[in-house]
Amino acid sequence: MGAELARARDNVETVARSLIKFRSVKGQASGGDVEDLAPINPHETSTGTVLPFVGVACLGAILFGYHLGVVNGALDYLSKDLGIAQNAVMQGWVVSTLLAAAAVGSFTGGALADKFGRTRTFQLDAIPLIIGAVLTAIAQNVQTMIIGRLLAGIGIGITSAIVPLYISEISPTDIRGALGSVNQLFICIGILAALVAGLPLSRSPVWWRGMFGLAVIPSILLALGMTYSPESPRWLFQQGKISEAEKSIGTLYGKERVPEVMYELRTAGQGSTEPEAGWIDLFSKRYWKVVSVGAALFFFQQFAGINAVVYYSTAVFRSAGIASDVAASALVGASNVFGTVIASSLMDRQGRKSLLITSFSGMGASMLLLSLSFTWKVLAPYSGILAVVGTVLYVLSFSLGAGPVPALLLPEIFASRIRAKAVALSLCMHWISNFVIGLYFLSVVDKFGISVVYLVFAAVCLLAVLFMAGNVVETKGRSLEEIELALNPTT
Repeated sequence: MGAELARARDNVETVARSLIKFRSVKGQASGGDVEDLAPINPHETSTGTVLPFVGVACLGAILFGYHLGVVNGALDYLSKDLGIAQNAVMQGWVVSTLLAAAAVGSFTGGALADKFGRTRTFQLDAIPLIIGAVLTAIAQNVQTMIIGRLLAGIGIGITSAIVPLYISEISPTDIRGALGSVNQLFICIGILAALVAGLPLSRSPVWWRGMFGLAVIPSILLALGMTYSPESPRWLFQQGKISEAEKSIGTLYGKERVPEVMYELRTAGQGSTEPEAGWIDLFSKRYWKVVSVGAALFFFQQFAGINAVVYYSTAVFRSAGIASDVAASALVGASNVFGTVIASSLMDRQGRKSLLITSFSGMGASMLLLSLSFTWKVLAPYSGILAVVGTVLYVLSFSLGAGPVPALLLPEIFASRIRAKAVALSLCMHWISNFVIGLYFLSVVDKFGISVVYLVFAAVCLLAVLFMAGNVVETKGRSLEEIELALNPTT
């Protein structure tokens, strides 16, 4: 098992290195407040130490994507076996239970991460992930399936909160954007893995059980990997565990950089002089503005229509003569992965804010094209190809910014004493919005028509652009402590 874990880490390191263009970073100051965190800008040789631990954390991202996607191909087959083939309501519960439970998991993930630490929370999270996967694989009735989906949902909800949190807190400043966007890339890979896992279904209808059972493997690897992964130095410092923080810093960046990192943490001062924040503190005058920005990022991400577009893509492609559901899903998934890879290379060069604005602008234009392709008679001869082009452009635009940036940006803009809880609260908005869209999308389409719905999504994208331009700060090239002092001055 140890050898397999080592090989997995090596593979992840190779992937991550291909996404990251390492460059030398000069020490710099911002506004004379705090010197840029030199220790979190280690030389290339020490940066390599961080990558395996980012890779282990991304097993949680793979599980996130896999559990989201696995039910799509398996639903028809498991419905026949469990006796709910003619019960659309129960099928809806099988799908949506995961999303509702994920909202609960994301909300509790922050509190667990604050109390037990990031790595221990990962290990605890493996329990519902493993049990949930086993129950869904062996389910003989719909009740067992729903319980399994409930546990898996809680598990991926927790991972959705702590994966970006952990990565942001251990990543060097100059490549934090690239490493943070790897989270979204591995979510996409998880979704694609679920698609590939469903290919044998046409030959073996009972294979749906194996599809759900496969999720046990990365869950176990996640728990084992976190046994050997260092705790977040920032969390340890916040808890007053100075010697353990120094040991963690030595593992991540090298022993020679321990004094510099500790100096930066002491200079930031947050956590060592202030008590851990409670939930009520998130709504205080001091923090409410930045917390509301975090929640709004995920609100706009979901209500801009990404899940609706993916859900409806099969029908869109069929109108263009592409009858294969697998081909349609593969094209959308490949577009998502491709765009996320491009975003990884741009994150630390173009900046988070500019990618968000570009992304939502492209999504709005694509939504407008999709709406017009269904309504303008002059475009009727080209409606099929325009619908496909609009869908692919929308997914590409999403993956360039609206997909990867929010989960990366949240741990950056939140102060250390509220970071875990504020990220959890924002992720709760993500899952609630996801649940609402999934629940009501088809009903709204039946009532108003797909072209009107797409036009509304285009309007949401426009509102998102205006909101991002006026409220989101740029965090590129700045340490977490520097950002914290700029956004949350001690009062």
